[in-house]
Amino acid sequence: MNYFLAKTEAAAYSIDDLAREGRTAWSGVRNAQAVRALNQMRPGDTVLIYHSTGESSVVGVAKVVSDPRPDPDDPKSAIVDFEFLSRLSEPVTLQTIKQSGLFADFALVRQSRLSTMPVPEDFMAWLREQRPELKKLK
Repeated sequence: MNYFLAKTEAAAYSIDDLAREGRTAWSGVRNAQAVRALNQMRPGDTVLIYHSTGESSVVGVAKVVSDPRPDPDDPKSAIVDFEFLSRLSEPVTLQTIKQSGLFADFALVRQSRLSTMPVPEDFMAWLREQRPELKKLK
């Protein structure tokens, strides 16, 4: 299993929207590096949902439930289906992540505008310690 992070503006599509719908097609990604991340996703992979505007925080978890497929609206992009798993008991802010001093090489810290990215295993291990409800994610 691999881990990814997908950013969304809460006003446009929030973790609450995903929880209510249960499943969504993740689309609209335009950056070539972010599209590569979408194309690496496979069913069963875990996706951290990140609200990028305002709170700038990891707020929940989803699971990849489809293989990537071409975006019919943009041949240079891709679409992947996500299924809601859970909200975090408390968001983990970008400020907290940066203050840890552990993840200077993580794209979330280095490339603030990148919308979708792989998540390193050491970050997931740290996040599990921050939010015990994530310990079930292996």
